[in-house]
Amino acid sequence: MIAQGTLVEPAAQSTQVPTDGDAGLISVVVPVVERTDDLVALYRAFARELDKRTEDYEFLFVFDGHFAPTPELIALSRESDGVRILRFARDFGETAALRLGIEKSRGDLILTLPAYFQVQPEGVRLLLDAIASGADIAVANRSPRLDSWLNRVQSRAFHSIVGGANSGQRFHDMACGVRAMRRAVAETLPLYGDLHRFIPALALREGYRVDEVAVPQHPSDAWMRVYSPGVYFRRLLDIAAFFFLAKFTEKPLRFFGLVGSAFLVSGTLLSLVLFIQRLEGQPIANRPALLLAVLLVALGVQLLGLGLVGEIIVHLRAPHRRGYRVRERV
Repeated sequence: MIAQGTLVEPAAQSTQVPTDGDAGLISVVVPVVERTDDLVALYRAFARELDKRTEDYEFLFVFDGHFAPTPELIALSRESDGVRILRFARDFGETAALRLGIEKSRGDLILTLPAYFQVQPEGVRLLLDAIASGADIAVANRSPRLDSWLNRVQSRAFHSIVGGANSGQRFHDMACGVRAMRRAVAETLPLYGDLHRFIPALALREGYRVDEVAVPQHPSDAWMRVYSPGVYFRRLLDIAAFFFLAKFTEKPLRFFGLVGSAFLVSGTLLSLVLFIQRLEGQPIANRPALLLAVLLVALGVQLLGLGLVGEIIVHLRAPHRRGYRVRERV
């Protein structure tokens, strides 16, 4: 059955309960959100590799609002029941596209691919073998890297910043869109916003086994990537959001309390200095330091209050959410 047409609901609003997929089926989810190569050629290249395996497979192409499937891809979907096409009514981003593809897929094993050649097609065999060997999620590490020096510097900087939020494992190519994962993993990851870049770290945080597999990089992916300042700023905000979620989701008062206490102590000390100076006869009414002291104290109190409100919310939600995952029952 071919799913075509326009999807009018964002995948981020899905409340589907995780279900078991077909054990002998590999679902390949291809979000088309940024740039795209020839999708028919992409399908045929990776399908040739999957044909060498015993499992059946399906391809789901999820188009963002400003992308449209080509006539060749539509013709391919009509020829094959294993190719389905979905398209958003407007732009919702890669995370929403991945969530929709996972929701509409049928396989027990999910393979995500970007809409362009990022790795050599034969590399997917290594990822699937890692899953067969016991990994919950296998992520591609483009190695050897064919990128320019600028791309490698940007990648190292990204992983150096994100690595501080992970415990026990550091990744080398976490933003690579080629991943293989079990359906149980894909359906339980908290994906929203632009958190698709942090899928391996999110899975590791949930207690899953994450293997990073060296996969040959495709030559067409070696072009120099230079983005606008706004893109880099949004990436920094995404890293800050991930860091907060990874460290302080269960204990928000530790974050807001630490920052708020620093402001409160600084404001109190500055106020004490000004008070002593006033006792010595120095005027302080028109000094900027007085305004700064009041501002620091007010910010400190507000941040502490915000942390307490966060603790109340976590406490009220605690009976309805599970903050752990059981790996094994004996």
